[in-house]
Amino acid sequence: MTALADRPQMLLSEFEELARFAARTAEGLRLEFIDGRLGVKAVPDGDHGRIIQWLTRICMQVRPELWLHPDQGLEIKTYRGGRARPDGALASSDAFVGAGEWASPEEAVLMVVEVTSYDSDTDRRDRQEKPRAYAQTGIPVYLLIDRDTCEVTAYSEPEGERYGKALTVSFGKPVPLPDPVGIELDTGPLKDWVR
Repeated sequence: MTALADRPQMLLSEFEELARFAARTAEGLRLEFIDGRLGVKAVPDGDHGRIIQWLTRICMQVRPELWLHPDQGLEIKTYRGGRARPDGALASSDAFVGAGEWASPEEAVLMVVEVTSYDSDTDRRDRQEKPRAYAQTGIPVYLLIDRDTCEVTAYSEPEGERYGKALTVSFGKPVPLPDPVGIELDTGPLKDWVR
């Protein structure tokens, strides 16, 4: 007998219907479904948007064949199935053409990016659930830009439910994003976009 806490809050099909409804009726509401639980992402603030803009520009300069797709919904592999909407997904510019709202990241996504929001759910969502979900899905690199701790963590080498490597640096220090990304970030500008 499965404990009630182990059951998903809703079926995946119910989540997708709810997400479509929220997108039409609740401006700025962003829903995710990870480990069978409904999650709501905070609407990004201006500094959050500037960080994504900064990272997009760097990716375009160093890897012009790629694009940092903002807010592309991804199908993530967890034992209950799931849907995540990372702040950015690094892939070819045509990777999601014809894919719809929730795309399979397999082979297309080289890196996902999350920028922490100033909400009570960010610890569980961005630091615990997402690294596990992205590793299970086999996404090669997960970049966490943590505005609370003023640190950047580059997770790599997915191994089942976890990443085999995690390199954390303070804002201001360079961080190498391992292959298949192959970019080194100077994180100094991030100091200007935190509270």
